[in-house]
Amino acid sequence: MGWGNIYKRRMKVFTLAFMIYLDYKALQQREKLSKKSKRDVLWEKAHERNAKRVLKLIVELEGLWVKMGQYLSTRADVLPEAYISLLRQLQDSLPPRGLEEVCSTIEKQLGQSMNVLFKTFVSVPLATASIAQVHRATLHDGQEVVVKVQHAGIKTIILEDLKNAKSIVDWIAWAEPQYDFNPMIDEWIREAPKELDFDHEAENTRKVSRNLGCKSEALDKKPEHVEVLIPKVIQSTEKVLILEYMDGIRLNDSRALEELGVDKQKLVEEITRAYAHQIYVDGFFNGDPHPGNFLVSREPPHHPILLDFGLTKLLSSSVKYALAKMFLAAAEGDHVALLSAFAEMGLKLRLDAPEQAMEITNVFFRATTPATEALQTVKSLTEQREKNMKIIQEKMKLSKKEVKRFNPIDAFPGDIVIFSRVLNLLRGLSSSMDVRISYLNIMRPFAESVLKSDMNHGPSSNPKWVCDSPVHSDVEAKLRRFLVELGNADRILGIQICAYKDGQVIIDTAAGVLGKYDPRPVQPDSLFPVFSVSKGVTAGMVHWLVDKGKLKLDENVANIWPEFGTNGKDQIKVNHILNHTAGLHNALASIAEEDPMLFGDWDECLKRIAMVAPETEPGREQLYHYLSYGWLCGGIIEHASGKKFQDILEEAFVRPLNVEGELYIGIPPGVESRLATLTLDIPDVIRSLPKPDTTSSRSISTTLPSSFNFERTASLIPLFNTLNVRRAILPAANGHVSARALARYYAALVDGGVVPPRHSSSSLPPLGSHPHHPTFSSKKTSNNRKDGRKKDSSPSTSPSSDPYVRIPETEDTSDDVDTKIFTNPKSKIHDAFLGSGDYKDLIFPDGRFGLGFRRVKAADGSVIGFGHSGLGGSNAYCDINNRFAITVILNKLSFGALTGEIIRFICSELDLPVPEEYAGSMVSPLIN
Repeated sequence: MGWGNIYKRRMKVFTLAFMIYLDYKALQQREKLSKKSKRDVLWEKAHERNAKRVLKLIVELEGLWVKMGQYLSTRADVLPEAYISLLRQLQDSLPPRGLEEVCSTIEKQLGQSMNVLFKTFVSVPLATASIAQVHRATLHDGQEVVVKVQHAGIKTIILEDLKNAKSIVDWIAWAEPQYDFNPMIDEWIREAPKELDFDHEAENTRKVSRNLGCKSEALDKKPEHVEVLIPKVIQSTEKVLILEYMDGIRLNDSRALEELGVDKQKLVEEITRAYAHQIYVDGFFNGDPHPGNFLVSREPPHHPILLDFGLTKLLSSSVKYALAKMFLAAAEGDHVALLSAFAEMGLKLRLDAPEQAMEITNVFFRATTPATEALQTVKSLTEQREKNMKIIQEKMKLSKKEVKRFNPIDAFPGDIVIFSRVLNLLRGLSSSMDVRISYLNIMRPFAESVLKSDMNHGPSSNPKWVCDSPVHSDVEAKLRRFLVELGNADRILGIQICAYKDGQVIIDTAAGVLGKYDPRPVQPDSLFPVFSVSKGVTAGMVHWLVDKGKLKLDENVANIWPEFGTNGKDQIKVNHILNHTAGLHNALASIAEEDPMLFGDWDECLKRIAMVAPETEPGREQLYHYLSYGWLCGGIIEHASGKKFQDILEEAFVRPLNVEGELYIGIPPGVESRLATLTLDIPDVIRSLPKPDTTSSRSISTTLPSSFNFERTASLIPLFNTLNVRRAILPAANGHVSARALARYYAALVDGGVVPPRHSSSSLPPLGSHPHHPTFSSKKTSNNRKDGRKKDSSPSTSPSSDPYVRIPETEDTSDDVDTKIFTNPKSKIHDAFLGSGDYKDLIFPDGRFGLGFRRVKAADGSVIGFGHSGLGGSNAYCDINNRFAITVILNKLSFGALTGEIIRFICSELDLPVPEEYAGSMVSPLIN
């Protein structure tokens, strides 16, 4: 093909593209001046004339444009009928190449004459496609075959067409940025030339056939086995492919399908299952499932016959898992898993819009509709897109002109392009066959199987089950061997353990995987939800404000927070809140039944908590404030400081301790890929609970409020896996931390606030190396106190974005020399936490709690330290006398049994007292 022909070909393509673009843009203007009754007719006529233009040029040019036309002809789910009906002609044979050309190619490629190669060769092709045509033949041994012969000179044409297509896509992206198809065309440019090598196609055919078990006669077929047929490869060269002949009928031959009694629903379902197997199980799939690449066997039970494996895609294990995770996230509405899957596969968005991302993904995996409903489908998708763009416009404060040119996708990975094409082609196939296919039902078992199969690989078969981080001590080496034993017994899903002794790290271990459907290994910087372990951090923030002189422990809350003094709460003091004796133990418990999503509305919950009435006299009875504690402390913190809750968290602990990016109460956007997912087996948890007549059970019942219900609380656990709740400020329940960050916090507390030396940088990524830019949702509180005192009013560093005033920043921690997060003496700080010494009158006598922390006792009843545990087994505490701090966090909720074994093991190795709750073999599960 000379340069003159190349130029003419290019000009024809560009001229048509520009003509169609102008036609539709002009129609958009005409539509505004036309009556509503005539608008549909105008669009139908425009579609028809432009579809004819497209078909005429495709038939003239052939090459890659035929493939494009075939693809468009399958999109009956979104394209107007005019395009579908006209372009469907391309699924039938195109004008064939001459027999002389065909025979010449065969003889040159195979090195023998036609008579030597074949007993018979049918001159009229069975089909002619864009790259090759197929003839039926018989070998000398009597075997019937089909011979696929590449068109002469087609390689030059295809490569030129790809360049032209790229130029058109570039132009569209410039003219209409929201329609940037460059990722798609770039991937096609990479993959399409592979179709020109029939040796490559032959190997692909063999591989897919093996993967799908097409020749398997085994009786014990797996649930993911599919019933499809694939022709056997007889011989191949670069331009000739010989396959066994399979007698079948085309999918678009409706009359033949009906005469044979083929169940079209079952047929398309089996094709969809075959592709689900290729994508999720094998990670190797045919990227071109248009109707021309399928036949239906004439013999019952009429299996689908899969053809043409020139365009295939091999996925890496990580991308395959990410695609499965994306699918399951869409099926379960899990925003966190969805954004995490996006990050793992390299899909980047230009804005934080998880709800819109979920909507788009659900549209992607939506059930198919018949072609007769295509118009309504297009209309619904258009309306949804316009709705989403309005949300984007408001969120990003874009003008109408800017929003039209805004593309929300920043990076679209090539691996997903072919995957998307396959799903769209399958959707179009379903529509053209007039059947409904539920992708969520059909594909889910395959997506689950690939992730579950990886979940079954415990430490015995996975040498990287324990994170390959530095071993800090002999105790840690022994602990890792113990964890391997527990892992092989299926006791552990994912876990982190970190411990300090005498100010030094002696254990920092991560093991297992991030979730039931997330086979990625737990890393030192993975973030685990720890439920009420969060209360220990929140309590520390209150004490930090006391240490700064912003607050007093025996001060009436109403003096700090005027709105709180209503409905008989004017006598409640700060110490009552910290000691769980405020009488507000059931406050806001009804939210779980009213609307659990209200948990995420910080301001609304503060408003409600300020209006409730106490049930008991302050200080009279200690009943665990399992939910209300967070809003009570949070309201005190914000009103006493005049700052946002998360600002105080950052300034009091995150920055001084150098734990940036690994200690959150309410996660910011951008950390989803590091989140562990909670898993709960309710029957197993119930079996682990102590019997009602045990001493431990009685001790628990004395601290739990009447509104606490185990089954109801357990049912909320899936809610705490959702993105809305994880991003919310719930100081009682939704801390997201790494064990090394939380252990460092307690190591500082046990030394009276002295910050330990920097964590080892050999544990990668280094602690404190993540950017820490939390977003805040709560509003500015009043600077006025009821007692007339003013709170700190030093100017904010960024008044326009931060309405709260800032407390002066803590001193620099870079030298790690005597840096303290508290100024009072160590003994006084510990007494304040425990409610002992000068603070003994501020707590409930012999209660389980001091002032915000749970009092940790040894088996002999003596108080050895303080800390806090959480629902499901996570725990963090410190032993004051032995300068020991430890954090154990996990994502397979065991309610203390597993944590108890680990803590007993470590304490035994270090000859330390074991906390009373873990001293026996039956662990008392302190609920939160």
